[in-house]
Amino acid sequence: MFSSLTGFEGGLFEDFRRLQEEIDNLFDQWPATTGVRSVARGTFPPINVGATPDHLEIYLFAAGLDPKKIELSMQQNLLTVTGERELPPNEAVTYYRRERFTGDFRRVVTLPEDVDPDRVEARYRDGVLQITVKRKESAKPRTIQLN
Repeated sequence: MFSSLTGFEGGLFEDFRRLQEEIDNLFDQWPATTGVRSVARGTFPPINVGATPDHLEIYLFAAGLDPKKIELSMQQNLLTVTGERELPPNEAVTYYRRERFTGDFRRVVTLPEDVDPDRVEARYRDGVLQITVKRKESAKPRTIQLN
């Protein structure tokens, strides 16, 4: 029905699909920055970062990891998460597609200046690594009484 729009096989929609793939590939080549609001597509593990006046919550969605192989470090305002996901291949299966990431990973997130590197808590449960970073007491808003 729509092939008459361009006069050749594939049509206009196929051209748009191809253009979208080329644009996606172009953006995938750019290096990602490490700020709270930036991430490259396909980066493992995916991260959500949220903030309250008291703390930051970082969630890494990393199902199938051994918590003993996850390392967290914080230097200045850089939170670094490294680890490894091991998936032993099944020799009896011929894989035609494998989209699940295997191997070493490293994520670095730049946190705001007002976080307290001495007040970090982390736990891994149900495939989600939750990291809570408290803000410095001096950075919290306070009410000033008028006399």
